[in-house]
Amino acid sequence: MKIVVVDYGMGNLRSVAKAIEKVASASASVLISSSAADIQAADRVVVPGQGAMHDCMHEFLSRGLREAVFAAAQSKPFLGICVGMQMLFDHSEEGDTPGLGFIPGQVRRFADGMAGQDGARLKVPHMGWNEVNPVLPHPLWQGIEPGARFYFVHSYYCQPTDSAATAATTDYGLRFTSAVAQANIFAVQFHPEKSATAGLQLLSNFVSWQP
Repeated sequence: MKIVVVDYGMGNLRSVAKAIEKVASASASVLISSSAADIQAADRVVVPGQGAMHDCMHEFLSRGLREAVFAAAQSKPFLGICVGMQMLFDHSEEGDTPGLGFIPGQVRRFADGMAGQDGARLKVPHMGWNEVNPVLPHPLWQGIEPGARFYFVHSYYCQPTDSAATAATTDYGLRFTSAVAQANIFAVQFHPEKSATAGLQLLSNFVSWQP
């Protein structure tokens, strides 16, 4: 099995690759690559991302990866992480940036001055551990308890047009979509590679997933 972590200059690539290597079989190959040929030859594709959406999309497009990733997202087990999830949507408010348009919807910024359930003001970005609550059954949730805590770092959140795309929600001033699922695509706003046991379980589930 060949698993490619897409390198477009943005994202915690080595941490993601090492976490996948930890849960994959000894016969699996985990490759960090910016090669369209490698993405086309992969059995599974992971698109991580950190930083500003417009910078990520600029690097992604300038490196000529759109076509290969577009094909992978139509045909192979595909995992998006953080900005790698946001890129799947139509548009982001961050830099007025068009996305790939796989999942209809918008990426919006958390409002300044939001308050938590205790009335305390919430900081933006949303940073740290928070609960993830699955709203539909999916193989990637296997072995993960509802309300398991994952690690987040983001100022923008995804808002699908169709709620059927939402695979999990998280509360931070509002209830937002923290994971989406559509056919062979699964994507998460949090960082499974930084999320201890629950994160490794999700990555293990992805490695064995047969959509």
